Amino acid sequence: MRTLCVASLGAIDYATALELQGAMAHARYQDKIGDTLLLLEHPHVYTLGRGADERYLLAPSPGVPIHRVSRGGQVTYHGPGQLVGYPILKLEGADRDIIRYLRKLEEAMIDALATFGIAAGRRQGLTGVWAGSLKIASIGVGLRRWITLHGFALNVTTDLRYFDAIVPCGIDGCRMTSIAGLGHSEISVATFTGAMRTSFVATFGYVSTAEVTRESLLKLVDSTVVGCEARS
Repeated sequence: MRTLCVASLGAIDYATALELQGAMAHARYQDKIGDTLLLLEHPHVYTLGRGADERYLLAPSPGVPIHRVSRGGQVTYHGPGQLVGYPILKLEGADRDIIRYLRKLEEAMIDALATFGIAAGRRQGLTGVWAGSLKIASIGVGLRRWITLHGFALNVTTDLRYFDAIVPCGIDGCRMTSIAGLGHSEISVATFTGAMRTSFVATFGYVSTAEVTRESLLKLVDSTVVGCEARS
């Protein structure tokens, strides 16, 4: 019976989230915790993948931190109004396929958007999710001994002006949008989080979900084993 633990963390700074992911990946490898999906928002931050070209940072906003991290991909922006998902999953058997994993992340977001009547899809040769010619969600992942790190970011009510300071994902001419920008300003991050959770569970084939609290996860950084409480 496959159970996904889900933690809705609210706003959490990027450095803390990085530390938490590292601790969780180690615990997941040792089977001290099960597959877990972190759903959260970040304060303003720019991030670059491990091989990202800094020339794609055009004019980052003063005071906004910049992190180079171990995920794939180029430069992106995270900030309030954007739903960020960090799946900490152990890929096993046929699922040990990074391309398959990326396509599943895209599918989960496309299906979640469809629940609100928003038509979105893929673009050939590129990773992420588009609404027409505009990009609405980005993906950048990492693997550590087949444990997934980093994840996806979907713009809900994001202030899109922060993307003007970068070349998003290193794609020349890429223009970003959001759920609000597509005319659905009534949809909040909290509302979309519920749909994303449901879609993720269905796409990845879990049969039940369980809750894990922010407090217990943060204790994991201090090497405390985290459990999750199943919900019917």
